[in-house]
Amino acid sequence: MNDLLSIPCVLMRGGTSKGPFFLASDLPSDPSSRDQILLSVMGSGHPLQIDGIGGGNPITSKVAIVGKSTVPDADVDYLFAQVRVDQQIVDTSPNCGNMLAAVGPFAIEAGLAAVCGETTIVRINNVNTGKMIEAEVPTPEGRVAYMGDAAIDGVPGRAAPIALTFMDAAGARTGRLFPTGNAIDTIDGVDVTCIDCAMPMILMEAQSLGVSGYETSAELNRNSALLQQMEAVRLSAGERMGMGDVRDQVTPKPVLISKPKKDGALNVRYFMPHECHPSLATTGAVGIATACINEGTVASRLVGLQEPPIILSLEHPSGRLDVKLQHRDGKVVAGILRTARRLFEGRVFARPVKNLICAA
Repeated sequence: MNDLLSIPCVLMRGGTSKGPFFLASDLPSDPSSRDQILLSVMGSGHPLQIDGIGGGNPITSKVAIVGKSTVPDADVDYLFAQVRVDQQIVDTSPNCGNMLAAVGPFAIEAGLAAVCGETTIVRINNVNTGKMIEAEVPTPEGRVAYMGDAAIDGVPGRAAPIALTFMDAAGARTGRLFPTGNAIDTIDGVDVTCIDCAMPMILMEAQSLGVSGYETSAELNRNSALLQQMEAVRLSAGERMGMGDVRDQVTPKPVLISKPKKDGALNVRYFMPHECHPSLATTGAVGIATACINEGTVASRLVGLQEPPIILSLEHPSGRLDVKLQHRDGKVVAGILRTARRLFEGRVFARPVKNLICAA
């Protein structure tokens, strides 16, 4: 009984990210009206997102919108929105593989996908990229299982495993694996690999920017000179990749790589793009691993050319993330193990939007 807009919502953790999940039918069909609601829901424009449910950090200022599939051979559509913390900007250009881990469970519990045996495969059409992902969701006794023995670095405790398979991740945004046409480009004196696989990224050797790559996320976030240098490279790379002016977009993502400290394939520091990720984005891991199996990239130059089938372990600030690359139907598919958890369900309140039109 108030003057705010009340919307059904489920708060979920997906991988190492967290955010509200909405049914597409509960949000406006008009993108501008939808984004106004998301900004209000998350409280963007304030560093603490004090007037919303965002957590004041890019990994907790994410939104998943799920609906009936609009393409053949998929069960559901999934639109990801990165809602900026400090600015009132909603970016739907990238996918998020961590939030993706919770899409299958959410879809099943929302009645958008039917349970099929002990493990239910949910085929997800990522609207942001037009790419297909298969999620294997544990469904013993005909219901979603969140409890289990799987563990992922960056999340405490154990949970049920959710296997994600990226069926054809190359060219997710630009249509080409190497959007510039080169495995290596030189930007501002720095050798980079501009790659678009699950996520547009710029891979750079950490030492070429004057850091080791083994610094903590907090240490890198305090290095203003490094952040400025990477942003200059990112803006130039965005133009070269055909993405135009990317200053108000969260892609392409800058990534620092170095030799592993333990027994992994690479050590990684992934930026979002102006803050170092406390662990590693799932989509980022897919692209970095793919760079390792392509000749002449910054990654394969550092670790040597890798050949599928192979499991590549990527070391990050919170531990490691394994990516399984293998051939299927003439293409390389990438598999990653994640977990998810349903945290809260109810209704979230947003400031009303004039001329509101809800999706069908």
